[in-house]
Amino acid sequence: MLTQIKTAFSRSQSTILQDAAGAISLVVMLVVALHLPTGF
Repeated sequence: MLTQIKTAFSRSQSTILQDAAGAISLVVMLVVALHLPTGF
């Protein structure tokens, strides 16, 4: 099972980086949206 995980990671390494960037941007947008009402 560990070898399967390693092969899946090595095959999709560039996609994982893009997914991580997308997830981080979603978290940033959520935090900004939650703090907007306190600014007004």
